[in-house]
Amino acid sequence: MTHREQRTLSVGALSRVEGEGAMYVRSRGGTVEQVRLEIYEPPRFFEAFLRGRAYTEPPDITARVCGICPVAYQMSACRAVEDACGVIVDGQLAELRRLLYCGEWIESHALHIYLLHAPDFLGYPSGIELAGANRPLVERGFALRRAGNSIMETVGGRSIHPVNVRVGGFHRAPSSDELTALREPLRQALDLAVETAQWVAGFEFPDFRCGHEQMAMSHPRRYPIEDGTIATDRGLRFTAADFENHVLEEQVPYSTALHAHLAGRGAYLTGPQPRYSLNSSLLSPLAQKVAAAAGLGPTSDNPFRSVIVRAVETVYAIEEALRIIDAYEPPDRPAVAVGARAGTGHGVTEAPRGILYHRYELAADGTVLSARIVPPTSQNQAAIEDDLRGFVQDRLRLTDDQLTQACERLIRSYDPCISCAAHFLDLRMDRG
Repeated sequence: MTHREQRTLSVGALSRVEGEGAMYVRSRGGTVEQVRLEIYEPPRFFEAFLRGRAYTEPPDITARVCGICPVAYQMSACRAVEDACGVIVDGQLAELRRLLYCGEWIESHALHIYLLHAPDFLGYPSGIELAGANRPLVERGFALRRAGNSIMETVGGRSIHPVNVRVGGFHRAPSSDELTALREPLRQALDLAVETAQWVAGFEFPDFRCGHEQMAMSHPRRYPIEDGTIATDRGLRFTAADFENHVLEEQVPYSTALHAHLAGRGAYLTGPQPRYSLNSSLLSPLAQKVAAAAGLGPTSDNPFRSVIVRAVETVYAIEEALRIIDAYEPPDRPAVAVGARAGTGHGVTEAPRGILYHRYELAADGTVLSARIVPPTSQNQAAIEDDLRGFVQDRLRLTDDQLTQACERLIRSYDPCISCAAHFLDLRMDRG
């Protein structure tokens, strides 16, 4: 390839990610000098317009942050508000929350695997073309997603922005018969999830490793979804209340999204792979067997193989949903009482894309005085940039078109949810 003093490549429409973003790469003399993952969507001010609202409102309001992962926002919001008010939700209500979250994991992972990520490995520009070439394959993905949505509809009231969640529990607890009706579809979905893991294990994965510290929730007895403490694969451990002491955010001039890093430690990654690397021993026996058959060891650090981890987590989430349903006994009341009081509360849960942190400061009457929300994608952006720098450096021999495609595939491996709006990437490659 010949080099020019300046070479700029602009590519519209990186499909199959949520939100609008751009990437800028500059190389000089065969060395990558700068990589910028630019987020240019305007801020949506959720933290600002939560101020002055009642303490009961954040679960409903923050669910609107994301149409793919509304339960994650609801659960982190509930945990933060309840923490501020000194209330712990346990027993069957806590299990119902975990069941609802399982539904979101199933539908989100199925969407990512079949429509957002698999086309990269199979040579299709989108899930639409993949469906045209192999409709039964994509229908399997939709069947999996329906299984997750059915849980969200039954427990949450609807699959998008559930309306049954409230601080303290739910507005209405489902009956045993309603949950029993989910068993057979979920058992069928379990077979589909195992088939999915076997299928994605056969993809051809580029040889690439990310060397960043991996961070996820940790639980002593079960794979973490909606509760636990925070841990890294390099020995750091802290509670939700200490999140802001360890995770620092800064504004960069080329992005409307903040960059996060661990204090004194640097960029880190959260998401399915860190979750798996820290907790694979807590997966169910079937999920562990499926992971091993798919070629996963006890940890995973190749972002392209995250599609396998998501398939394994789908197996686990379906099994966990079945376990909760089989043991379900309707609670005496759908929610515990949560009285207003002055205080600050912190909530962390594992969204499908990684750790999601909420913090609320409440006045004595329950009015929200301040709010902070740290989603997984903003936590990952600095690490993604750094990974892209090494990835591009090793592939400068590629043409601009080939390099663009390779970078898009890597970005999609992290499943970034820049927002839930349009899907565009403007890639500029400056070579000298």
